[in-house]
Amino acid sequence: MVDTNHPAPQGIEGPGFFATSLDAVVGLARKNSLWPLPFATSCCGIEFMATMASHYDLARFGSERPSFSPRQADLLMVMGTIAKKMGPVLRMTYEQMAEPRWVLSVGACASSGGVFDTYSVLQGIDRVIPVDVYVPGCPPRPEQIIEGLLKIQELAASESTRRRDSEEYKALLESYKIS
Repeated sequence: MVDTNHPAPQGIEGPGFFATSLDAVVGLARKNSLWPLPFATSCCGIEFMATMASHYDLARFGSERPSFSPRQADLLMVMGTIAKKMGPVLRMTYEQMAEPRWVLSVGACASSGGVFDTYSVLQGIDRVIPVDVYVPGCPPRPEQIIEGLLKIQELAASESTRRRDSEEYKALLESYKIS
């Protein structure tokens, strides 16, 4: 039976063999084995718990193993209000993650500070670390978080294995003063 939802990468088929590019195989593996590190505060953290629970079951998308160690995670999911004092901790967590790494900003507070336009709240985590996908909402529904994860999966599947060595990516990290 052919699975049309997850087609095989482009390649040459024959009896007993399948040939494709290394980037396509690595992308397929990365896409279906993301290990998220939840950096959750406030109500968005509660929505993430609902997303991981049996009704929505994030494990269906290959993310059933949340990692609470940055060295073993490749997806940083930042959810909820981030105080300015937490900014350096968030940045250190990001820097400790191995490449390739992706960041998902969940909720209005993580994306833009939300309704908390105060001196103590970071007005978007993109002031501290680069963000790949933003999930809007206050708090976002579990379906929205799943949609954000699917967008990250698309990035992981389509990203070249050499993209992280590109001058463009190095310039992005340099703009955040990340070595």
